[in-house]
Amino acid sequence: MCVGQRGQSRSRGRCALAARRAPVSDGWRQIALTVARERAGLVEAVLESAGATALTWAELDESPAVFEPAPGQTPLWERLQLRALFAADAPVNSLRATLEDALGSVLEDWQDTFVPDRAWEREWLVHFQPQHFGHGLWVVPTDTTPPDPDGINIHLDPGLAFGTGTHPTTALCLEALAKHPPTGNTVIDYGCGSGLLGIAALKLGAKQVYAVDTDPQAILATQENASQNGVLAKLQVGLPNQLELPLADVMLANILAGVLIELAPKLIAQVRPGGRLVLSGLLKEQQASVLAAYADDCDLESIEVRDDWCCALMQRRLSL
Repeated sequence: MCVGQRGQSRSRGRCALAARRAPVSDGWRQIALTVARERAGLVEAVLESAGATALTWAELDESPAVFEPAPGQTPLWERLQLRALFAADAPVNSLRATLEDALGSVLEDWQDTFVPDRAWEREWLVHFQPQHFGHGLWVVPTDTTPPDPDGINIHLDPGLAFGTGTHPTTALCLEALAKHPPTGNTVIDYGCGSGLLGIAALKLGAKQVYAVDTDPQAILATQENASQNGVLAKLQVGLPNQLELPLADVMLANILAGVLIELAPKLIAQVRPGGRLVLSGLLKEQQASVLAAYADDCDLESIEVRDDWCCALMQRRLSL
């Protein structure tokens, strides 16, 4: 989800490894705060807009917020601690006031500290566990034995490009793909980040995937992850001006609400009549405006909401 990004790595969930491409630095400013679970999505969006390079969520006892729910279950915590990393020289002095204004309440346990630089991707691997998205689809760290060896296993580690399946928007897209396998379909992953959604589509039977992103780091990450998962031969990846895109059977767009609205005519035109669009990366309060941008040409099949984030499954109308 790098286009326009939330970006990204809007990895743009549950463990909220929102790993983003981070600048080289001798250290970081870390903001830590406690919020009610239902407001976490809003706070996350504000932190991202302020330039956070990484976001993590944890329970209040500070045990990592990683879990593996049973199929069909979504365990929830009432209160979460959010930690955000910013560049050491980031202008975040007014951030607390901005957040309190957005929430309409005073923030608890606000902490603003300096932390030395570390290999954050490797730090996150400690907490990154196999995740199940239904219908036998798993995302598994590369050095971990899959819980279901006969399942559809995608091997992936957190990296600089967004997307390991831990964020609600990515998880909802993966669940939609697993529920509606794109068998024999041509798929476009617009804002591919790590390439996870496109790789999942290929593992689920897609004929060809075209992965697009505005960030060169995402292009490299997608190629590497596709190669690692044995699907590179069926994937074309590049910047928007590098790929000639075909009409797709399925359009995957896990990007920001504003970008979804801006790109609506382009994304719709790139899907064949009767084809599906999986749109994610929008907050609940942005749902109406995003759906309105697609309403003239598409019908809403379903919408799923998790932790303030939404994923809409739409179908392009057949020509009259």
